[in-house]
Amino acid sequence: MKAFAMKAQGAALEEIELDRPKPMGREVLLKVTHAGVCHTDTHVQDGGYDLGSRGTLDMSTRGVTYPCVMGHETVGEVVEVGEDVTDVAVGDTCLAFPWIGCGECGKCAHGHENACDNGRALGIIQFGGFAEYLLLPDQRYAIDVAGVDPAWAATLACSGVTSYSSARKATATVNPDEPIGVMGVGGVGMMTVAALVALGHKNIIAIDVSDENLASAQELGATLTVNSKNATSHDLVEAAGGQFIAIIDLVNTGDTVALAFDALSRAGKIVQVGLFGGEFVVPTAIMALKGLTLQGNYVGTVEEVREVVELARQGSLPKLPITGGTLNVDGVNDGLERLRTGRARGRTVLTP
Repeated sequence: MKAFAMKAQGAALEEIELDRPKPMGREVLLKVTHAGVCHTDTHVQDGGYDLGSRGTLDMSTRGVTYPCVMGHETVGEVVEVGEDVTDVAVGDTCLAFPWIGCGECGKCAHGHENACDNGRALGIIQFGGFAEYLLLPDQRYAIDVAGVDPAWAATLACSGVTSYSSARKATATVNPDEPIGVMGVGGVGMMTVAALVALGHKNIIAIDVSDENLASAQELGATLTVNSKNATSHDLVEAAGGQFIAIIDLVNTGDTVALAFDALSRAGKIVQVGLFGGEFVVPTAIMALKGLTLQGNYVGTVEEVREVVELARQGSLPKLPITGGTLNVDGVNDGLERLRTGRARGRTVLTP
């Protein structure tokens, strides 16, 4: 089968030939019909994450090997199953859950495979969806998306579940009319606005440096927009009519966290999602005096993906813009470059 792989850290993708997998036991083989291109792919290609004064988190320490076939937002048609598969049938259209854990630790046992210390994520540690076929190690990772636009469904495995999981964390103990900010309304930020709307939140403030992104966020349900270029925390509070009970930071640099931190009310929370890197120095006394929370969010669980898919199927989740392209080596490389240079709007989903 054809696959589009990175042969070394930082290299452009090349077309390679791999053996078509043969599913055994509870395994499921998908013929890839839709593959999303995500900002995480650019970090994997670059080889790490910026940790500020602590240097760089090298992806090789997380288990990345070469050739690396990326792609973790994948929808495909089931073309073959292992002999023990009972819940998935040939011909089904399924979304691949990519955030697979070791299957043996306590986190995995309680359904939090995305937090596993020995994760085996598709498209990062194991071969992903930038290929003709994708092998799922268990039928539970094949999520039926019948009735959902498959291009949109592909985005739900990453941006969708990330947005939904972070929105749930932000709204867990607040009233629907309390102000929640969404910092950075690119592709994932737009989906976060949509997730907050789907969860019934009524006071959503979109914050970004792009008026175009802010206009799109308002179309998706943001009740107020703030252009944060040259803005201070006071400016955000003044625009929102008061301090924020929560801010979901989809950028998550030292600058954006500092901006959000000083805009929080007592018992406020920052849900840190973005992977753009940097660091933030915490004023420890303020953390205690105001009872603040800094909480990270990394994608979501398989059950949360199922919940997001159901919201999409019911029409409760506003749809974000999707840019198409061809699933070949040029299409993937172009999609990665558009993300890296900030030219991608909404989400990019490639088809063969």
